[in-house]
Amino acid sequence: MRVRPPLLVANLLLAALFALFAWLQRNDIDPAIYDHPSVLDAALWFAFYLLIAVLFVVVCFRPLPRWLLVLGAVACLVEMARTGPGLYENAFGNKEFTMTQTSMTAEDPRVELSREFFGAFIALVGVGLLAWQNRRPVTRDP
Repeated sequence: MRVRPPLLVANLLLAALFALFAWLQRNDIDPAIYDHPSVLDAALWFAFYLLIAVLFVVVCFRPLPRWLLVLGAVACLVEMARTGPGLYENAFGNKEFTMTQTSMTAEDPRVELSREFFGAFIALVGVGLLAWQNRRPVTRDP
């Protein structure tokens, strides 16, 4: 085991949280909620959240490849850049800020874009925590 028991518990809780995020992606293909839902987008988010959940378990037992963490961080940053304008419009646009709109329509996608921005931000924090745990111990020369 690479981690101490308190960190093991935290990792298992975070793994469960990201697995829940993955499971919740199933509603993103519901045409009753979203106008022209993207099955591919929902599947990619599902896979990404599930990957982070699995990595929180794996990092307890072995080091993770750095390229995987870099790829995860880049994916989060790209998604944040892609959805950031929707968050900006939601926060500073003419309409009142909301995150609780019940339907995402083509005429007003700012709510779903805001949700996706924060989802990518939470995933980026998760990748950062994984990278922090994955850091190599500093060896000192005698």
